[in-house]
Amino acid sequence: MDRSKPQPHHVVIVGGGFGGLYAAKAFKNAPVQVTLIDKRNFHLFQPLLYQVATGTVSPADISSPLRGILSRNSNVKVLLDEVTDVDPQNNRVILQDGSLSYDSLIVATGVSHHYFGNDQWQGVAPGLKTIEDALEMRARIFSAFEAAEKETDPLRRQAWMTFVIVGGGPTGVELAGAIAELAYHVLTDDFRTIDTTQAQIILVEGMDRVLPPYDHRLSAHAATALEGLGVTVRTGAMVTHIDQDKVTLKTGDGLQEIPSQTVLWAAGVKASALGQVLADRTGASLDRVGRVKVQPDLSLPNYDNIFVIGDLANFDHQGDGALPGVAPVAMQEGQYVARLLGKRLKNQPVHPFHYQDYGSLAVIGKNAAVVDLGYIKLTGILAWFVWVFAHVFYLIEFDNKLIVMFQWGWNYFTSSRGARLITGEVQRSRNNIGPRRSTDNPIMATKV
Repeated sequence: MDRSKPQPHHVVIVGGGFGGLYAAKAFKNAPVQVTLIDKRNFHLFQPLLYQVATGTVSPADISSPLRGILSRNSNVKVLLDEVTDVDPQNNRVILQDGSLSYDSLIVATGVSHHYFGNDQWQGVAPGLKTIEDALEMRARIFSAFEAAEKETDPLRRQAWMTFVIVGGGPTGVELAGAIAELAYHVLTDDFRTIDTTQAQIILVEGMDRVLPPYDHRLSAHAATALEGLGVTVRTGAMVTHIDQDKVTLKTGDGLQEIPSQTVLWAAGVKASALGQVLADRTGASLDRVGRVKVQPDLSLPNYDNIFVIGDLANFDHQGDGALPGVAPVAMQEGQYVARLLGKRLKNQPVHPFHYQDYGSLAVIGKNAAVVDLGYIKLTGILAWFVWVFAHVFYLIEFDNKLIVMFQWGWNYFTSSRGARLITGEVQRSRNNIGPRRSTDNPIMATKV
């Protein structure tokens, strides 16, 4: 190795989600060396996780190996590892297995579930952020119907067939709609003892409407569409307690207990632990959920070579509040930082980041969605087609696009769900028939 030859600018990217991956791809022709670090070897298309949880698609359909995606980017190296600390004074990241130096650092480690101080609920009300979360949720949903089929007590049977989704944002709305389609259309001929159309799907939202960030008219349409599917929408209701067999809601001054064996969490997020690490090491400020407050160019104060993007970043320099934690924001931020570093190396001026909002989308069920494009707002089947096109378009690999399109087409015309597998070791107790994770029976989540 010729050490007299200057080494290229080394960019370390932590996280292979939308922000980190789009940054790595944008460096393809740049005169830099990139190292992408992730504790998973695949990129996950999180917007469709709820479809894994409800048996519409399989995990591999929405996952792509990072090395495969970036194989043609000769200046990008992928490491399967986890960053546990950052040393900004010496420009190093600390890994579980060693350390690595950087010239520029991009942190895009995202967020996880937030139970608002009630972490004990996590065991009975799983969230939806990872493949494992989706598989656990899928097992709980289909195990509930299996348990109801065997239950002889009418009250306990109804508790097994009552699904409570906490959180009326896009994830909660999409989950509620998908479970309603399962109960009222897909599974109707599959059981002999129970009538799946007697299932209760209850969507709980603390604010006065579902999809709070959306236009009021779209929120109202979404609520009406959900109710048309058979979902009970409870707005202005707060969850105060979750047990194995019931959920307690507070509405106004009153409390209500809902017997339910299946509670699904879609109510909030908190930043990854690396946000606190950056705050401790650099003095950066965090917001109330632990996101890192960034400069207009997405860098940290006093550290212009450290950038935070995606869901971990609190960018409040555009509009009245911080940018939402959605995939398009992370994509644009990743591409922006790649362009910024390319211009810096050429001593060219750099403008602050500006997010181009192309709209918001949420699907409710078959032929039902809401789309807010700013200048136009769509509902019904036209919005549903826009939602389908957008999600297929942003799937990373061509085979994913092809498989998902075929699967959706088959499901549309047959009302079938082929990925209704209960995987993992299932606990047989009457109060907990959900999956128990076991290292003896690992589940492959990516294509090989």
